[in-house]
Amino acid sequence: MEINDILENIDVISLEGDNNQSISGIEFDSRNVFPRSLFVAVKGTRSDGHDYIGKALSSGAVAVICEKLPEIRDKNICWIRTTDSAKALGIAASNFFGNPSSSVKLIGVTGTNGKTTIATLLYRMFTRLGYKCGLFSTVCNYIRGKELPATHTTPDPIRINSLLAEMVNEGCDYAFMEVSSHATDQERIAGLDFAGGIFTNLTHDHLDYHKTFDKYLAAKKKFFDSLSPQSFALINADDRNGKVMLQNCLSRHFTFSTRGMADFRCAIIEQGFEGMGLRIQGEEVWTRFIGDFNASNILAVYAASALLGADKNEVLTVLSDLHPVPGRLEVVKAPANITGIVDYAHTPDALLNVIETINKIRAGGRQLITVVGAGGDRDTTKRPKMAAICAEGSDKIILTSDNPRTENPERILDDMEKGIAPDMKRKTLRITNRREAIKSAVMLAGPGDIVLVAGKGHETYQEINGVRHHFDDREELKAALEMK
Repeated sequence: MEINDILENIDVISLEGDNNQSISGIEFDSRNVFPRSLFVAVKGTRSDGHDYIGKALSSGAVAVICEKLPEIRDKNICWIRTTDSAKALGIAASNFFGNPSSSVKLIGVTGTNGKTTIATLLYRMFTRLGYKCGLFSTVCNYIRGKELPATHTTPDPIRINSLLAEMVNEGCDYAFMEVSSHATDQERIAGLDFAGGIFTNLTHDHLDYHKTFDKYLAAKKKFFDSLSPQSFALINADDRNGKVMLQNCLSRHFTFSTRGMADFRCAIIEQGFEGMGLRIQGEEVWTRFIGDFNASNILAVYAASALLGADKNEVLTVLSDLHPVPGRLEVVKAPANITGIVDYAHTPDALLNVIETINKIRAGGRQLITVVGAGGDRDTTKRPKMAAICAEGSDKIILTSDNPRTENPERILDDMEKGIAPDMKRKTLRITNRREAIKSAVMLAGPGDIVLVAGKGHETYQEINGVRHHFDDREELKAALEMK
């Protein structure tokens, strides 16, 4: 493809050199540059791609997109100056791969909680309805049932468009994508054509990156600001931030709610640890999910399916047979008469939702024992809040290590302990080793009790000092329960 074709829709300030020459690929990491590449110099959170232009050229790059031109420039190189390299990267990647998002119906799901569940269930829904589908998810990426590893909630622009192009080649009709706030802020979705966007909720998270809640909100809103008039915006009316998403949004507006008036409504009829009965738009359906937040997630799936033209009776039939996403309120079964639950909850709001759900269902006299930690090198302000929520809603709480990354696990637990009120300390234990913490929780549990292990969910590793060690909460909990 010629450079000139790749520059379509990019805000070019200046251009030097031959822009009619062809390139063999696009890269933003100088380590991956190969002969005849186009290198895009992007300012990152830890490094600046402009510092690696020389390395990219020495590896064979023939063109460079950047915000600041080097003072000394090789005349054999095509130099393109733009106002925003990150945005240019997204548009260039889309152009290079033939704008694949315009050849599938791409649906984006954003919000603090619920993204993985909604995107995954939509993928499963439309696959069951007979369509060929793709999925971009925190847990795993899929193309027509083929698993592809996921390293980020939303991949980089080159990876996104490469996968979308593969989905188009495989004949996919739909693609469902989790859209993170990092992705919108870093322009990873620039150049993509979304058929619809879904907003779940907005609560305390990622303030280590965004610094303030307003900036976090703005990053989410940016996604809806980019939607076209031909697309739809489906908003959770139960979250007060939903209305903000619709301001200046050009797409068709729709709302869903489990509490009040909306275009799509749902109510919980009954629930237990095996599932819950819902009334959606006046129709009753039994699902394998539990919790008010999952009722909202399922309603979003129903509403999006309806907006995409699916038959409501077929949608309800499929909903009744869908299983929860791995690591999301996943019940771990074992011979012991103890209910084990693993959940990905790693924010204050998510923990509150999970614990409130369990407390609504559990019968009197049954204890809830919660094992919880907090990730290292991330937002420290949520740590005491998470501990406080667990202590207030549980009969016993064990503070333990999560993914400490490069932080000292003991320091993380010190931060968490600050949230434990004096009268709650008597029911709080501190066991840094996560395996031992899970074992101890099971040992403390009696017949009929519930052990909740929160924070890591589907993850199969524990990251310590840059090294990922195999660790699966579901495996550990099951092993401890079987030894009981």
